[in-house]
Amino acid sequence: MTQQARRGFMPTDERDFGGKALPKLRKAAEEVYYLLNRNYPVTPITRFIGDHYQLSERQRLALARTISAMDKIISRKKREVQNIDGKELYIDGFNVIIGLEIAFSNSMLFKCMDGTIRDLAGLHGTYRLIPQTDLAIEALLHSLNELKVKKAIIYLDKPVSNSGRLKQRIYHLAEKNTFELDVQLDDAVDTLLKTKPLIASADAIILDECNEWFNLAKYIVDMQNEDYPYIDMIPH
Repeated sequence: MTQQARRGFMPTDERDFGGKALPKLRKAAEEVYYLLNRNYPVTPITRFIGDHYQLSERQRLALARTISAMDKIISRKKREVQNIDGKELYIDGFNVIIGLEIAFSNSMLFKCMDGTIRDLAGLHGTYRLIPQTDLAIEALLHSLNELKVKKAIIYLDKPVSNSGRLKQRIYHLAEKNTFELDVQLDDAVDTLLKTKPLIASADAIILDECNEWFNLAKYIVDMQNEDYPYIDMIPH
């Protein structure tokens, strides 16, 4: 995987998530998990545990994104689909594509307790295409062909900058599809995905409310590189 413009990379990542930092992070994750299972809200938990262990903001964000309460994990796993052959799949476009851009940048992706992979990149309304964007799109389209979906509907957040350019790029690279493709811009992608029968996203809020979901980003990254060096902070 190429390593040009590194989506999701910060110079402090080796310090914050390298081998020496992981024992402390796993201990913090264990305590976050304990409190989540007792219905404490995630934001004050990560603030409290983060203060106790003197964690950076990115370390706290990683805890919030990787650790989930047991009832949430069980609920999500119960609705996860393994086979999408012949089905229509509604895809959280930025969520999946940015994750793949990060993989092709050899930046950090985190193993999560619900089986997904997540990153620390935030859109905040801004997005630009990078050299890894085409690689991400091509890997996405190739995998959807391989998975034999009947139709893929990719939703992109309309308010995010360059969403129109990304839509055009997806169509440009989609000439050899064996499935029907529809790329749509929408003002409320998260709300829309919650209403669809089968979705692809790693967004925890969407996964908690959707009908069924497929773990698309992890499937694609694992197919591209079965030894991808995911950051594993999950308490053992």
